[in-house]
Amino acid sequence: MTPKQVNRLFMLALAPFIGTALCIWLLTSPPQLQLNTTSYVPDTDLTQQSGTISQGLDQASSTVDQTIATIEKTGQLYQQTTAAMNTIRAKAVVQAGLPEDIYNRRITSKLGRPIETVQTDRISIQLFKVNPGIYRGHAMKIKLKDPNAMKMVLGNGQPGKAVTTMQAVNYYGAVAGINAGGYADGNGGRHPLSTTFINGGYVTGFQPSFKDLAFVGLNQSGQLIGGKFKNKEQLDRLNPKFGATFVPVLMKNGNKTPIPLKWKTSPARAPRTVIANYKDDQLLVLVTEGYNEKGDSGATLEELQNKLEHLGVKDAYNLDGGGSSSLILNGRVVNRPSDGRLRPVPTHFLFFK
Repeated sequence: MTPKQVNRLFMLALAPFIGTALCIWLLTSPPQLQLNTTSYVPDTDLTQQSGTISQGLDQASSTVDQTIATIEKTGQLYQQTTAAMNTIRAKAVVQAGLPEDIYNRRITSKLGRPIETVQTDRISIQLFKVNPGIYRGHAMKIKLKDPNAMKMVLGNGQPGKAVTTMQAVNYYGAVAGINAGGYADGNGGRHPLSTTFINGGYVTGFQPSFKDLAFVGLNQSGQLIGGKFKNKEQLDRLNPKFGATFVPVLMKNGNKTPIPLKWKTSPARAPRTVIANYKDDQLLVLVTEGYNEKGDSGATLEELQNKLEHLGVKDAYNLDGGGSSSLILNGRVVNRPSDGRLRPVPTHFLFFK
């Protein structure tokens, strides 16, 4: 067969298939994908939405700046107010302390210049020399900032036992001390005289004041209390913390009290220990010198009354004197005991840093 005949043969053979393909192509629609895109189309223009969001952010930024500025102004106002209140408070404290300072300077001006001072958070002690020309001695002005800075001790803690004031000071760790109430010897010991109150109770029970004896001590608030008491209820009403007994009362409410005749002459002069208070509750201790107990050295009780009145004390009580008079400060004996050495006694008033 010739090439021409072969071509014709193939054309005749493929003609049905070509025709079928043409029919399908001409008569059939192309496939289409149906999608609903309505929900994905924005309601407004994207540029408009961006502008609205940007405007909101700008407004929020402005609000934050205003809030910060307000907080800073409030903080500055608080600091200014606090500073002003602190200034007012400081002035108030100074003003409130002025009467006390003025009164204290008035007291000190009559005592002179202190020769020794103890200052702590609990107590203030100033030691002065007393030398009016007739007798010599020392005064110790005490401010109890803490009521517990003063205590009374009973010898070495046991009834009937007596120690010197120096021994008591060292044993209990005190910074200062004086002898306290009177005593009586007997039954193999040295016992406190009459009513003695310590550690919340009466050592030998309450005894009504007789003759010229008087109780003296501190109450629970650290204020000096004392006087004559007919019954236990009278003393208990003063809420005593501690106290001892001796004779006589020298001053009451700023006035001299009558001195019993016996104590004007037996002895006339003697070493003396006196405890007193001012109207602001500061304490004053007077210890006068004397070289014996014969009545020819030391101070009379009238002379001490005059001195106490001049110093402006409120109440004053005579404590045991003679060879019992003791004044200890900062580890040394300040006075010169008439016995030539300290006498052991059963009660002591001690002061603590």
